[in-house]
Amino acid sequence: MDTEERRRGILDTARREGSVGVNALAELFQVAKETVRRDLHVLEEHGLVRRTHGGAYPVESAGFETTLAVRTTRNVPQKSRIAAAAADLLGDAETVFVDEGFTPQLVAEALPQDRPLTVVTASLAVATSLAGVEKTSVLLLGGRVRGSTMATVDHWASRMLADFVIDLAFLGANGISREYGLTTPDPAVAEVKAQALRSSRRRIFAGIHSKFGAVSFCRFAGVADFEAIVTDAGLSSAEAQRYSLLGPQVIRV
Repeated sequence: MDTEERRRGILDTARREGSVGVNALAELFQVAKETVRRDLHVLEEHGLVRRTHGGAYPVESAGFETTLAVRTTRNVPQKSRIAAAAADLLGDAETVFVDEGFTPQLVAEALPQDRPLTVVTASLAVATSLAGVEKTSVLLLGGRVRGSTMATVDHWASRMLADFVIDLAFLGANGISREYGLTTPDPAVAEVKAQALRSSRRRIFAGIHSKFGAVSFCRFAGVADFEAIVTDAGLSSAEAQRYSLLGPQVIRV
């Protein structure tokens, strides 16, 4: 196996598993750990992975997106804290949009169940998790279901959203950067997110620190469009301050 074949194999493994470790890759490809580190460095330079302590995870792009199943296995404690802190910002909102994705699903599950709420969502997972909550009315947007995320997209979903005035939207993204704003790989997904943004009076972004600095194919919002950004302490206080200068309150948990 030559260098390029090995690097393609490393990338394929990262995409299949959701993340990879240097030690495991060295054993899998029968090369030195330093060789794996160099490979990961090159893949990171090409924007295909992002390095972590002891490994890497794949960067989502126009041609690749991790599935919901993979997302439910990564950084669960941090995502749970983020979700709880985001739900605490509900205030007096009575109608809520909850985005697709695992962190927004956790936000939905953290919403209070002792008061009437109407939740609008494109996510089948969110709708399923809230369907049995007595005081919560769930409105599932129609459209084509994307198998990778189990969420609806296309003009059916966007048209339904356009007819609503929603108090608060909890939105996720595949990447968020100060320069390019919030991005996602799929144009159909981006349009649903953008319409949710337009239909909502308040907007909150909830996402793990690894989303910051990542840029995907389709931009659907700017950082200044949000009243709050909720993430974990993996985002440095200095970087959080830079985002806050663009307008939103940045909460690290």
